[in-house]
Amino acid sequence: MPSTPLLDIAHVCKDFRGGVRANADISFQVRPGEVFGLLGHNGAGKTTLLNQVIGLLRPTSGSIRLDGADAVADPDMARRFCSFQPQSPTPAEGLTPRQAIEMMARIRGASRKEGRTRADELVAALDITEWADRKSDKLSGGVKRLAAFGMTVARPGHVVMFDEPTNDVDPVRRRLLWTQIRELADGGSAVLLVTHNVLEAERAVDRLAVLDKGAVLAQGTPTQLRGDQAGRLRVELVSIDPAVAAELASAFGGVVTGRRVLASIDAADCASAIARVQREQELGRIDEFAITPTSLEDVYVRLVGAEAPEGVNDEALVA
Repeated sequence: MPSTPLLDIAHVCKDFRGGVRANADISFQVRPGEVFGLLGHNGAGKTTLLNQVIGLLRPTSGSIRLDGADAVADPDMARRFCSFQPQSPTPAEGLTPRQAIEMMARIRGASRKEGRTRADELVAALDITEWADRKSDKLSGGVKRLAAFGMTVARPGHVVMFDEPTNDVDPVRRRLLWTQIRELADGGSAVLLVTHNVLEAERAVDRLAVLDKGAVLAQGTPTQLRGDQAGRLRVELVSIDPAVAAELASAFGGVVTGRRVLASIDAADCASAIARVQREQELGRIDEFAITPTSLEDVYVRLVGAEAPEGVNDEALVA
């Protein structure tokens, strides 16, 4: 991987009126060919940071450089250099997905033929052919999101940023979307991805930073962040009610959210843990459970706290 970053964020702070600090001394770099994730709860400062990269907000202090150029001093350059899919719906009223993707390709310099070809490619790659020629007011939220993704990558910038790109997208097309993100990075773009979905982050990114209350708590590859947790196992279960969940969380030394319990155990304790949860299930106190290798979610909970991140729900657990 080239050593020169396309995006270099150094000691960025952003303060709003009333003393609210949205970003606190954030630093990281994203290089060509890399997918870098920003992981955190809603309100962790992720979107605020992206808005500063493309000049919609100005940092209170710190620097943002795009291929060595000062993005804060030249926000017009930043918007030319970057492509950005915001979390809010992309306005494409009156257009079909195919028209919207082609239009964005043309705006970013493609010829009419190139724009049409690229739109056809993305419509097929994202499996939205059925809706490609329907006006936006007749589309579901998921198809609108996929069309917005297509607009973002129709003729991508050197740095491509996505803010929660999979919201409302069904599981099958989420996989297609992640394939396109990987191909985007493999083509030489630096990809910056905002999400609070831990499972998606673990599968999709090369490196990531965990944000909480505007600050970076940790960053590195998924393997690096797991660190000494790699030799441990995770226990997760769904109890019949919150009271039972609290009791089991205490027994396993884990955290509880509603009926869901998440804990980390030594591999040597696996047999006894299985015996315990099986007994609880036989007694009708547990609906589902799973014991698996440690994941990024365990790291996330350890860093951020007990609030359950998105990405794993009760239905995802397999006994």
